Amino acid sequence: MGFLSLGISIVFASCSEDASDTTTEAPQPTANLEVSQTIIDQVEDLGMNSNYVRWDDFYFPDGTSAPRLFLEEDVVVTPEQLAEMTASIQQTKEGKGDSKQYRTSALVSQGRTISIIGYTGGNQALSQKERTALQWAVDNYNALNGVSISFNLTFGTNYQNKDMVVYNNTINNPSGAGGSAGFPSNGLPHKFVQIYGLTNYDTNVVEHVITHEIGHAVGFRHTDWFSRQSCGQNVNEGGDTNHVPGTPTGYDSTSIMLACFSASEDGEFNSNDITALNNMY
Repeated sequence: MGFLSLGISIVFASCSEDASDTTTEAPQPTANLEVSQTIIDQVEDLGMNSNYVRWDDFYFPDGTSAPRLFLEEDVVVTPEQLAEMTASIQQTKEGKGDSKQYRTSALVSQGRTISIIGYTGGNQALSQKERTALQWAVDNYNALNGVSISFNLTFGTNYQNKDMVVYNNTINNPSGAGGSAGFPSNGLPHKFVQIYGLTNYDTNVVEHVITHEIGHAVGFRHTDWFSRQSCGQNVNEGGDTNHVPGTPTGYDSTSIMLACFSASEDGEFNSNDITALNNMY
């Protein structure tokens, strides 16, 4: 099972190749940043693998960028968000929360309608195929019975007042295919969800990647955090993971939240993804 570059027939592509494959010029401040022992300690407090932590530039829809910490390759946080997550997990361990497998301790506020916009301006606009895929992804989330969060989707460029913006960042990620997002903070989903390098994939695969990254933004971790088997690896990401009743404890080959995706994805939740969402929300 091999990994092929974009432009050939890609067998598997990570949902997080954007950061590792970025070749654009980085602002000097990012180059000077170090992953401090405090950051490593906080990541380990979360039960996440500190070998998957680095600084990189995160690009916003308007083309500007800022330094961010990348965890597990496709999860993006600020140091402040990382500290908040660490505090949240400590509260959970003391009995305040109800941490469940495959999610973080940070979640979106129950019952929230999330305003989400597909970005349509400039070099980072979603293509028509990507807009369709985003619509399908949102429809799938909204169709889940018993899940207390929902999404209100619009398209345009006025993303500042929205809870979440989905945009194409291929211009800053010329190699690889996938996306990136972050975890919830202060009861809100992670705002910036970017995808890249998906031109040669069909709409179902794009739907899968968008659904996956929105999953991170509302608190999901990778389903195969214990092995990254979907990437052809055998690496434990570590994690704040307690088993969700009714979901597998081993490898779940059709989960939307596997660390890597194939060119034959259908873009749909499997029954275990739905069970996990119902437990989270």
